[in-house]
Amino acid sequence: MRRAVASICLGLAALLGLPAAAREPRYTVLRIDTRSQPLALYLNDERGRPFHGFKRLDAWLRARGQRLRYAMNAGMFEPDYSPVGLFVADGQEQAPLNLRDGEGNFYLKPNGVFLLDRDGKPRVIEASRYPELARGARLATQSGPLLVEAGRIHPALDPQSRSRHLRNGIGVKGDEVIWAISDDKVSLHEFARYFRDELGCRDALYLDGSLSSLYAPQLKRADRRGKLGPILAVTEPLK
Repeated sequence: MRRAVASICLGLAALLGLPAAAREPRYTVLRIDTRSQPLALYLNDERGRPFHGFKRLDAWLRARGQRLRYAMNAGMFEPDYSPVGLFVADGQEQAPLNLRDGEGNFYLKPNGVFLLDRDGKPRVIEASRYPELARGARLATQSGPLLVEAGRIHPALDPQSRSRHLRNGIGVKGDEVIWAISDDKVSLHEFARYFRDELGCRDALYLDGSLSSLYAPQLKRADRRGKLGPILAVTEPLK
């Protein structure tokens, strides 16, 4: 009965030209405890070929006695799939920090870096701060904009923006890393507010939009929205 009443109300609103109540965007969220669920970044195989997606990365891992547990695209990339900014995997820097000015979301300053520091603690920081934490960093990926910094939403994000896309990002709370991917198209401001107000993240970084993809078999998710660049993953031994 409630569904019928709701449908009638929405129909009347449309006939009368009244605005219908907006439905809150939906998100899928994964919480990773870095003390027990090790994170890793992947880009290319041993021959320098990009993995491009979760299926090929999982096959590569299985040949080495591991498998994907969770994975998500982890930052913006150039036409050749190389990272636009900083990329550190297994403690080795494969692409340098990018503090240049430019067009697009990556260059909407301040942008930021997600990293695991020398003690394995997860952090989301403003990009220009990375050099002070670079020594001993286990992994790092740069993207932009920095959605939330010290509890403040990025000042350039417009609450009235009509630019809406599927989006994914990453936030931190203590030793916990929080992945979020929107199941509906959202603005950057909505996404930032979700991280801060709903997930309780004082620091959060935007990773990408449109191609945003998640691998989580327990949730029946193995997205394939296009070829990916950097991939952030949790792996586990083959049983």
